[in-house]
Amino acid sequence: MKNIFLIILSICTYSFISAQNTETKTRTLPSVEVLSLDGTKTNTSTIANDGKPIIISFWATWCKPCCKELTSISEVYEDWQKETGVKLIAVSIDDARTSASVKPFVLGKNWEFDVLQDPNGNFKRAMNVNMVPHTFILNGKGEIVWQHTSFSEGGELELIKLVKKVIAGEKLEE
Repeated sequence: MKNIFLIILSICTYSFISAQNTETKTRTLPSVEVLSLDGTKTNTSTIANDGKPIIISFWATWCKPCCKELTSISEVYEDWQKETGVKLIAVSIDDARTSASVKPFVLGKNWEFDVLQDPNGNFKRAMNVNMVPHTFILNGKGEIVWQHTSFSEGGELELIKLVKKVIAGEKLEE
């Protein structure tokens, strides 16, 4: 009985220390190769926005909520950029079967933000994305400060509020 108590105490102590360490640890983008729409390889570690926030949205052409989210953002994106300087990067997770349709899809939607392709899912796995849409906000230092899955009507309004909080230096809850 005494040994069980010591084991439980050790596990609780380790868990507490681990939780404390993760709170102070900042997450940045992993270094993964992705493709631009023209097929040029790009490393995700080079994603930057001159000290301003970045929104990264993982999506797919077959995902209706993803397309609604990006279309909603597209309608106000120019205003967002003027107001906050935020940069949106949409990362398609379409695989080899559907990745050829990404560029015509984006051009047809007339999206003005950057679009990258992750056909092998390496960036998706590195960011622990299990479902789309999955959206991240990075602060001006490139640190991930917020993430969210799913989309509902008006979600883009909440997203820009969060970006403004990041600019103001407020801490966001994930």
